[in-house]
Amino acid sequence: MTIHTNVRNSRSDVPEEQKWNLEDLFATYEEWKEQLDTLGKDVEQVTAFKGKLIESPSTLLQAIQAMENFQKKVVRVATYSNLKVNADGADPANQQDSALVASALAKISAKISFFNSELLELTEEKVEEYLEKEPELKIYKKLFYDTLEEKPHQLSPEIEETLAALGDIHGAPHRIYQRAKTADMEFDPIKNAEGVELPMSEALYEDRYEFTSDTTARRNAYQSFTKTLNQYKNTFAAVYATEVSKQVTLSKLRNYPSVTDMLLAPQQVTQEMYHNQLDIIGKELAPHMQRYAKLKKEKLGLDELHYCDLKAPLDPEFNPQTTYEDATKTILESLSVMGPEYQEIMRKSIHDGWIDRADNIGKANGAFCSSPYGVHPYILITWTDTMRGAFVLTHEMGHAGHFYLAGKNQTLLNTRPSTYFVEAPSTLNELLLAEHLMNQTDDVRMKRWVITQLLGTYHHNFITHLLEGELQRRVYQLAEDGVPLTANVLTEQKLDVIKNFWGDSITVDDGVGLTWMRQQHYYMGLYPYTYSAGLTVSTAVAQMIKEEGQPAVDRWLQVLKAGGTAKPLELIKLAGVDMSTADPIKIAVDYVGSLIDELIKSYEVE
Repeated sequence: MTIHTNVRNSRSDVPEEQKWNLEDLFATYEEWKEQLDTLGKDVEQVTAFKGKLIESPSTLLQAIQAMENFQKKVVRVATYSNLKVNADGADPANQQDSALVASALAKISAKISFFNSELLELTEEKVEEYLEKEPELKIYKKLFYDTLEEKPHQLSPEIEETLAALGDIHGAPHRIYQRAKTADMEFDPIKNAEGVELPMSEALYEDRYEFTSDTTARRNAYQSFTKTLNQYKNTFAAVYATEVSKQVTLSKLRNYPSVTDMLLAPQQVTQEMYHNQLDIIGKELAPHMQRYAKLKKEKLGLDELHYCDLKAPLDPEFNPQTTYEDATKTILESLSVMGPEYQEIMRKSIHDGWIDRADNIGKANGAFCSSPYGVHPYILITWTDTMRGAFVLTHEMGHAGHFYLAGKNQTLLNTRPSTYFVEAPSTLNELLLAEHLMNQTDDVRMKRWVITQLLGTYHHNFITHLLEGELQRRVYQLAEDGVPLTANVLTEQKLDVIKNFWGDSITVDDGVGLTWMRQQHYYMGLYPYTYSAGLTVSTAVAQMIKEEGQPAVDRWLQVLKAGGTAKPLELIKLAGVDMSTADPIKIAVDYVGSLIDELIKSYEVE
């Protein structure tokens, strides 16, 4: 078992077996740099079709294939830089390379903006004609019909090229927000219950102190955290208001009925599907979670359960430890129900250099999976020898399995499904791990712990991100009504959203309203609510796998292999779930309620 100390290694001191293998992207840094430098020349393979993209079916096919081949190079170059800066953001060389890539991508985006503009010149009749004359174009059928749906919102080629050239500027609010959080924000050190002074940072709060069983440290960390947030609230409000204003302005330029319609368009979901997630979960999950909050208050022996206490462990003395080797073995066992094909991908992710699990100075906090087409996925995680880490890891491995299968079975342009679906494969892995762990033990405390891990997943997707989505819904309405998005307005709205959900089950102070500043998701369109959609789907699929076995697994693997070849509603129906109705959402909410029932019952029988 790894021994963890307060001293963190520099990246150069990390053992190779704990790092991902970037040589699968580029054998050397010099090879990467050469590829970056030649992108400006390589893009000519695409721009050669400018003005004649749709002059014939064969020309169109050649142009799409040229675009895909070029994008494969771009993806590799960008992924390499992104992975390096996330593994060690403190390295000035990595920072510089990241900036070089951002600049190159902005120039490339402007040069290839003609592609979509010319595609939009296709009519439905012409699409049918070309598909008939050139059978190979049928692979891209969805691309053509998606483009036809965009047509009413497309601007002139000149304006589209100008907007593309301003891509770096459009990304400025998100970039400024991230830079302020990672480079400028400083936090007062805190003291724990023993009076020992501890360092404090945004990453430490998000990854450690919010989950600590030490109530004194947890609440002191919250006070330090919100004190610093408060100092930045006006600047962050101006940055976020700029992002929202940009989106509202673009929605008007593109003749969308509302900014919400524009942001839902790339997700290919209806307003009804969007509002169902927010309304049903917001209303029907709240009573269940309020019961859970009251149980936690009682078992932790607190006079009041504060907002910052919500993620405290229910059983502080029980925190199952495990090694990385044992955890990955358990994960593979839990996924055996998915069959040999899926299991082999999971084995590759563990043993073939897909995972970076080191803890080093400059490494990004949290976890993610990046999936460059034609290579293999890469997973970032910081391993700490706890079973909780196994849930985080299997989640990211779920993303890896999804995009590995999609990449093997689809062309690049057909690989990625809507963000509405993308969290389903990852959370299904978590549910299968929980089911396995529950079946492997008769220990009451272990069963409780597994339930609380599941509740942590639902809290993350059905509450944290869903309430972000509810704030977004309000913010966009206020913006379209012409209400200035000041720090006070954003804080008041966030406070109201949280109070509406938790009621009197927790104590909410004014600092809670500042939590709109914590997440970068607000700069990613209507992304937050999709976490709940993905978990809604995986909850239903996990139940089907439990009841049906192989037929449900086979359907699911076909869905993963389908990538982005269908709209989310049709894609999810292939798995046997109909998200056009409220039923799957209600089933998922009821399942969370049953977990809380089981938890409460386990204490009553003691």
